[in-house]
Amino acid sequence: MNTQIIDLTDNLWLETLAKLWHDIYHLPEYVYLESLRNKAAAEAILIFEDDKIFFLPYLWRRCDGLFESNLATAEVFDVVSPYGYPGIVLSEAAANDREFVKLAINELISAFRAKGFCSAFFRLNPILNGGLEEILSPDICQVSGETVAVNLTLSEAEIWQQTRPEHRTKINRLKRSGMTPKMVSFSEGIKEFISIYYETMDRVEATRTYYFDDRYFDNFSKLGEKVHLCMMELEGKVTCSGIFTECCGIVQYHLGGTRNEFLKQAPTTLMFDYIRLWAKERGDRVFHLGGGVGGGKDSLYHFKAGFSKERRTFSTLRLITDEEKYLHLVNLRAKHLNVAVENLVNSNFFPAYRANG
Repeated sequence: MNTQIIDLTDNLWLETLAKLWHDIYHLPEYVYLESLRNKAAAEAILIFEDDKIFFLPYLWRRCDGLFESNLATAEVFDVVSPYGYPGIVLSEAAANDREFVKLAINELISAFRAKGFCSAFFRLNPILNGGLEEILSPDICQVSGETVAVNLTLSEAEIWQQTRPEHRTKINRLKRSGMTPKMVSFSEGIKEFISIYYETMDRVEATRTYYFDDRYFDNFSKLGEKVHLCMMELEGKVTCSGIFTECCGIVQYHLGGTRNEFLKQAPTTLMFDYIRLWAKERGDRVFHLGGGVGGGKDSLYHFKAGFSKERRTFSTLRLITDEEKYLHLVNLRAKHLNVAVENLVNSNFFPAYRANG
């Protein structure tokens, strides 16, 4: 078994992806823009043996900024996924070899420990990583919920049949009202999108994590033809808008929002209906809508579930790669927040030393 750490400029990154079914989140340019947003360094790990390949991009960041100066610690780092559903990319031979996957995770832990990383948290990809929760221990691979996907290999009639009757009624009503979808270039529509998106985040009282700035969207546009911007219009007004990514036949709903004044009409219903047929016409294999907030079965999940009967498991990978350093940070965090260590450990937040108590 061979292991290599790859940086963003290494041609091996793209050469490896060329052999594997992957998603937008695995591209070096996507990981780079996430490294800027998170003020982190970007790398990927490649573990291989013959035709068995394990590939995983990640961000690594410092941990000492979590504490007051009088609680300063030596240089310690941890690892986190880029935003979205990155996860692991496996060759077909690797995916069919349970032992290889387990050994690759052990090799990953050893490599991270050698680099001074004390923990790693990864959001897995529901399209590419289904079944990993059955291979790996629940101590490290935790099922966090389920997501909704549309199988684009079905006929249009079958896709429509899987649509919840309530959604079908709304879609038809929106069409009759004159609401129309259109795909626009980023440069043409991004200012309008940002305005709608912020309005939506304010309305739902989202955490600051979801307030992406202008620089983020500017960098995101550099993903080029893999990024698409859809807008719904009614009588010259944009009612809602969404950003969608497209890579290797996988279309992902990335971000979106609806104007407050059109909330009752639920224009996103028609937008999702349009996108799934648009993607099917382009020859894509699956449209992944995602799930609820934090993987929960909330109102957002219920809305998305109305577009398809297909569900995918959403799991997270939680690795403690250096237990001594990890526990040291948990103790420092507890002291910093003036709470019991057990409060952090039992919070189900990972890593526990980044919990808010």
